[in-house]
Amino acid sequence: MAPEPDEPLADVFDWPIEPATMPQVVSLLRGPSDHPRLIVTVNVALMWMASVDPRLSRIVQNSSLRVADGMGVIWSWRALGRRLPERVAGIDLMVELIAAAAQDGRSIYLLGAKQEVLDRLKEILVADYPGLEIAGSHHGYFVEGDHNKIVGDIRTSGADLLFIGMPSPFKEFWAAEHLDEVGADLVMGVGGSFDVISGFVPRAPRPMQKAGLEWAWRLACEPRRMWKRYAVTNAWLARRVVTALLRRRRAR
Repeated sequence: MAPEPDEPLADVFDWPIEPATMPQVVSLLRGPSDHPRLIVTVNVALMWMASVDPRLSRIVQNSSLRVADGMGVIWSWRALGRRLPERVAGIDLMVELIAAAAQDGRSIYLLGAKQEVLDRLKEILVADYPGLEIAGSHHGYFVEGDHNKIVGDIRTSGADLLFIGMPSPFKEFWAAEHLDEVGADLVMGVGGSFDVISGFVPRAPRPMQKAGLEWAWRLACEPRRMWKRYAVTNAWLARRVVTALLRRRRAR
């Protein structure tokens, strides 16, 4: 989506993020493409990982589209005087794209999570989106020797959209490595979305989502795993934002 002349792409330290609402992003991605597209949903954790991993940074930079998944990204860029209209959460974008695929007669492939999660997820999606074609699926507990077989299965399935429900940075590495091989024209990593949609992991109540407090819900649900992640990544981002503001002040 080309930005308006007075609304440049928000520069996330080197990564332009699309300043678009959810409907605008869906409209941009809906329908076939003559080349495979890698969609990256950017949150603070991904930014931090990419800051210490040049390979991941290049993948994000070279992706077809980056959207602001985390509220930390939104708040930080507002502090820098840059406009991102709203959070485009990966799980919500996945659901919207699946709904569009069902309407447009396009098929999907689901890669990731446990088999029981996948089985329940497929039941829910077929019930919620009549006409949806799930071309295939594979659980996320595979080893490197399985990669070629899985790539072949995705390609043979003829799926138009591939959703990878696995953690970062693995999903970004895997998607980038096989983007031109899987045959799908849209590939998107969606983290733990399979577990949430299938009901195995609870999502924050809607009011908390709207208030930008979904991170607090995750912290309350998984304090041992999440507190260190948030402490490290948020402190890192805060330093980066403060540094950027100080440089801007000196430049003036």
